[in-house]
Amino acid sequence: MFDLSGRIAVVTGASRGIGRAIAARLASQGAVVCAAARGENARDTTKAILAAGGRAEAFSVDVTDTASVAALVAAVVERHGRVDILVNNAGIARDQLMLRMKREDWDAVLDTNLTAAFTCVQAVLKPMVKQRAGRIINIGSVVGQMGNAGQANYAASKAGLIGFSKALAREVASRNVTVNVVAPGLIETDMTKGLTDRSQTDWSAQIPAGRIGSPDDVAAAVCFLASDEASYITGQVLAVNGGMYT
Repeated sequence: MFDLSGRIAVVTGASRGIGRAIAARLASQGAVVCAAARGENARDTTKAILAAGGRAEAFSVDVTDTASVAALVAAVVERHGRVDILVNNAGIARDQLMLRMKREDWDAVLDTNLTAAFTCVQAVLKPMVKQRAGRIINIGSVVGQMGNAGQANYAASKAGLIGFSKALAREVASRNVTVNVVAPGLIETDMTKGLTDRSQTDWSAQIPAGRIGSPDDVAAAVCFLASDEASYITGQVLAVNGGMYT
């Protein structure tokens, strides 16, 4: 159990899957969760958190739009006076072999998975530096560490996120702001639920832990890095992959 009582947490891509699990876990430890997603998509997440006795608010944001991100952070600071935790979770995949990959699919994945993290970090960094405290947690992927055929754009975005995080960690450590990456392996989400039983068995056989991970496995790692117990950890990649890549 990690005490996050009263911490103000912004989670992007909070409408489902890993993002929703992260929002719920942070709220269960006492954080006030600002769940952000496109349109009204974060409302179900906040309703579930409120029903469980937590504190949460839904925000509409397009992470690829600088003005939208700035408006989100301004609204959070206006309501709560601070931002303590930022989880950059929003992401997309548009898989295709390199010879067939369209430039627009390359650009869309890099814009959403990497450039949006830059935009969100710039928006929260001023209040975090001013308050001399903050936790920035970027959601990467095992694909950014080991690569995967047909995912050159996705792998590039997640590998870039690691380099970005390591450089940023050195910049802001003296201000008591930590920056880390959680890199999930194969996680049970809407995408993996579409796999056949045989495909799931084949994937599990490649994972020493013998199973596909759950969104809660990722959320637990994020919760740790957001806590005071992780105050001396920065610039690191925490792999949550069941031993798939070491």
